Amino acid sequence: MPCEVAARFLILYGSQRGQAQSIAEEICQQAAEHGSTADISCLSNQHNYNLDSEIRPVVFVVSTTGDGDPPDTAQKFVRKIKNKSLPHHHFSHLRYALLALGDTNYANFCNGGKTIDSRLQQLGAKHFYATGHADDGTGLEVVVDPWIEGLWDALKKTFSSMATSDQQDADLSDCTLDNFHKTASGQEKNKSDLEVDLHLLKLSEADSQKGKEIKSDSSDVETLSTVLVASLKQSVPPLSQSALSVPALPASYLEVRLEQGSTERETVSSDKDGYHEVSISKAVQLTQDDAVKTAILLELDISEQNLAYQAGDAFDILCPNRASEVEELLLRLDLQTRKNCAVQVNLLKNKHLPKLQPRAYSAASSSLQHPGKVHLVFNVVEFPARPEHPARKGLCTGWLAGHVSSILRPLGTVPASEHLGTSALPKVHVRPRPSSTFHLPADPSVPVVMVGPGTGVAPFIGFLQQREKEREANREATFGEMWLFFGCRHKDKDFLFRYKELERFAHNGTLSHLIVCFSRDEPDAAGTVNRPTYVQHNLRLHAKNVASILLKDKGSLYVCGDAKNMAKDVNDTLLEIIGNELQIDKLDAMKTVAGLREEKRYLQDIWS
Repeated sequence: MPCEVAARFLILYGSQRGQAQSIAEEICQQAAEHGSTADISCLSNQHNYNLDSEIRPVVFVVSTTGDGDPPDTAQKFVRKIKNKSLPHHHFSHLRYALLALGDTNYANFCNGGKTIDSRLQQLGAKHFYATGHADDGTGLEVVVDPWIEGLWDALKKTFSSMATSDQQDADLSDCTLDNFHKTASGQEKNKSDLEVDLHLLKLSEADSQKGKEIKSDSSDVETLSTVLVASLKQSVPPLSQSALSVPALPASYLEVRLEQGSTERETVSSDKDGYHEVSISKAVQLTQDDAVKTAILLELDISEQNLAYQAGDAFDILCPNRASEVEELLLRLDLQTRKNCAVQVNLLKNKHLPKLQPRAYSAASSSLQHPGKVHLVFNVVEFPARPEHPARKGLCTGWLAGHVSSILRPLGTVPASEHLGTSALPKVHVRPRPSSTFHLPADPSVPVVMVGPGTGVAPFIGFLQQREKEREANREATFGEMWLFFGCRHKDKDFLFRYKELERFAHNGTLSHLIVCFSRDEPDAAGTVNRPTYVQHNLRLHAKNVASILLKDKGSLYVCGDAKNMAKDVNDTLLEIIGNELQIDKLDAMKTVAGLREEKRYLQDIWS
């Protein structure tokens, strides 16, 4: 019989905001309970693995970002496997399973994982377990939990078949992984059977009482690791209000050192790889005080860090942990009576408490017009009070609003920051997040349609600033029309960038057409009825122009904003416009829209 230690597999994850990484780490932690050992690595750390000669089963966990793209951490891997010189049998030795993460609110559901899955199949790799497609729109756990539960039986069968094959050819006395040979080709489980098994799986409950005593180290969470212990799990609501069951860990789990005489202070995660501390040189409230939502513009001084970006890119912002959640964690670990001590919980640090993920904000500026600066815009998210929890603000937006309160000013007033020295300005940790596609066309003569209600207008301000500077520098050049469809609740309360930016662009010809709508304003004095209230209504009113730009002039359509409502409504309207213009049914219209996406002429920067 083969030794137990031979049951070893590899986990590779591609994560944009930490969800895929968290799930991959959860699989790694559960492996010991199922008689196997897992090595884990981020796809970006290609020095940690070599699929060209990998004989262990491989489990991929891959998220999706942007317009159906693989996450940034998987881009290099995808480019490598897409090399056209690779033979069709390049990965014929590879047995793998893949869990793809996505959101059905977005057009290209799970496309990051699907891209990798499809290419591995083309290169001869074989599934040992059916691919899972988890939907963040309905709850990732609906698919993730049963998929993980079914993974263990699939792995055991794979290990068994590999061991049987090896026993026929080699001495397994040393029971090492290096003695394994490629899995025999007839051992792959029928995909349809796997799909049936997947439907029959039951959700499992994690046994929070199981674990092994281990010693903590400070190694990076993305390096190969086989640490297998119970872990605390991330929750979206505040920890104190969640249904999270945190085990009362015995002393062997924790290494705690209390240092007397230290005071408690708010800190940001110490892991700032790729992040830069920059000053917030300006903070402006773009909305009136009585607006339903408060929108704030921040100007970050990135000149000293020499950070490059272009219109359409975004920036990640790190914010501290919510104080109430830290308080609740101390309470659960029975440390609340030692609040005046610096607590170092080495086992939990960086390993078993999921990292607070950065928040991404689209650049609302162009470096051509604001060299050394970048503007970011956000609404302060507010959650009303409920019986189970008090009113609260969004984690990052609430923190940012409080963080800049000393320099925040109403629109049109002198910045308070002008009276402060650089050292007195609030600081924030940021990291550029370049977009691979969401930029103006390389050919400036290509016409552009932009749809961005509310803060969704942010990247288009950058587009227009860029185009304004390009027009100034090339007065003889031909520039395509630029259409902007903008919407908000009230014309006089939350019409963002109205005076200083949008009306100027319209006046100087940078913006060919500014089409606006207001969803909550009362009818005008003329008693206008059936007036457009949302951006999709104005798109219908200008259907001929939109269709002509996209179908005849080969123009580009950009959409930025809310995914659940606006983006879906705009997509439905686009199908209607194209169907009417070409006199085709909905299915053919969908194929035409898919073609626009494939050509990167229909691009989205949307969020849930």
